[in-house]
Parts: sequence; structure tokens; C-alpha cells
Amino acid sequence: MIDLHSHSNISDGLFSPTELVAHAAEHGVNVLALTDHDDISGLSEASQAARLHGIQLINGVEISVTWKKRTLHIVGLNIDVDNEALKTELASVRQSRLDRARQMASGLEKSGIHGSFEGASAYAKQSILTRMHFARFLVEHKYAKDPKSVFKKYLVKGKPGFVDHQWMDLESAVSLIVNAGGVAVLAHPGRYDIRRTNMLLLLEEFRALGGSAIEVVTGSHTAAQYVEYAKYAQLFGLKASQGSDYHGKGISFMEMGRLPALPSGCVPVWQDWADIQGLSSVQKLPNVQ
Repeated sequence: MIDLHSHSNISDGLFSPTELVAHAAEHGVNVLALTDHDDISGLSEASQAARLHGIQLINGVEISVTWKKRTLHIVGLNIDVDNEALKTELASVRQSRLDRARQMASGLEKSGIHGSFEGASAYAKQSILTRMHFARFLVEHKYAKDPKSVFKKYLVKGKPGFVDHQWMDLESAVSLIVNAGGVAVLAHPGRYDIRRTNMLLLLEEFRALGGSAIEVVTGSHTAAQYVEYAKYAQLFGLKASQGSDYHGKGISFMEMGRLPALPSGCVPVWQDWADIQGLSSVQKLPNVQ
């Protein structure tokens, strides 16, 4: 089992890096990428835990991007954690996240929800402040029944906690990952409100900028989307990635260890990674030719 998208409490997951790796091991994961949002500080701890549990850890990160006024996520896999440009740029993004969090709290305050910044910060502890931390605070105080409901009611466009934030542009994010020796992967494309024409434009631009893979099998995709994005991968000559996007119990689309294999015809993103050659995660699904 190969899982190339997961989060610890360094960003918006519930588990520490050590706990996350242990959880992955308990659920049969052999290869795990820790891909915290805009932060790589949990990778050292995760690496130590991975050695203890016999898991191959892939150094990763997930970078937020603004493309045509939409927020997208680009995962970087096999990155060099000592790359100075990567560390500097991610630090800048984390500061912008803090600024956004204050604006979100201000919007919620105006709608009668008090103390959200402090409440979200208590969940985040020393990690970056994300929308998920606000969601957990709002659920705790009975403003919604679960995080998904919070997003719909408070944190999406047109709602009091929404902030129209300008993230890194696509070219900068892909270049940052590639220049750090990594592979740039378009994360969970099925989650974006993008029709086919824009998806084609996005993938064409992504590939031209140096992007080389797309998440085909991911926790938020349906079985039909596995096949759909396998077709896109083949159309653009992109490799296929897979990951649960695990955050923790109650706030994840899928439990670790439950990912189906990639559809046949996909070229796995790990195909040329010497340290995990021999592991197979491709199955026969409807023909994607």
C-alpha cells in the first residue's frame, strides 16, 4: 500500500508526525508521504518514526496556489528538505496564512462569532493556522455539526469567514518543487470547481511549467473520477499518484490503507523511484484508452 498524501498536526491533521506514521503502519501502509500544508518541519520526526515501523517515508509538502482566481493545491514529492529557497518561500506562505487567519476571525466576529482566532489557535498549537482549525472551533461551539457543514455555512465564498486570499502562482509553486529536486503533482483535481475546458487549460499549463503527475486515486474522488482522471493523465502524458489525504478520524475522506489501486494504463509516479521499485499498485479497471 502506497499513500502519497497525508497530514500531521504540523498543518491541519490531528496526529503528530510520529502518531501519523504509527497509524499508517497499523493500517498496512508500506510507503507514506507526509505532505503538510506549506510546512516541512514534521519530516524529520516522521522519518525517525518511519524507520521504527519499517515504512518508506517520502518527503513531501502541499502548496496552495491561486490559478484563475481559484485555489488549487500542488503536492511536492521527494523534495530536498534542506533546499534553502523552499524553506524561505514556505516560511513566507506561513506568514500569509497567519494574516489570512486574522481576517477570517474578523469576518466571523462581525457575524457574532467571538474568539475564533484564539479558539482556532488553541487547536493549531504551534502549527500553521488553517481553515480546518477554525472548523474544529466552530463545531466545538455548536455552530455546525461537523467540519464539512462549517465550510458550507461559514468558510466558503460569500460566507462570513471567507477570505479571498492570493496564494503563490502556479509557475512559482511548480518551480519551487522542481528546483528542490521534487515531483510536482496536481492534488485531488476532482475537488475543484473547474469544467472540462478549464481543466484542459490547467493541465496543459501545469505540464508546460514542469508538473509531471496528477492524483488519480485520492480520498475525495469517486470510482468514476478514478477513471476520469486516469484519462486526463494519459492525455497529457502525466504520471499518476495516489493518496488518502488523511487528516484524522472524523475529518478525512478516507481511512488509511483503503486506497484502491490505480486504474490499468496509468504510469505510477513512483515508477522510477529506486527505493520503492517492485511495489505494485495498479489494478484492472475499465479501459482508460
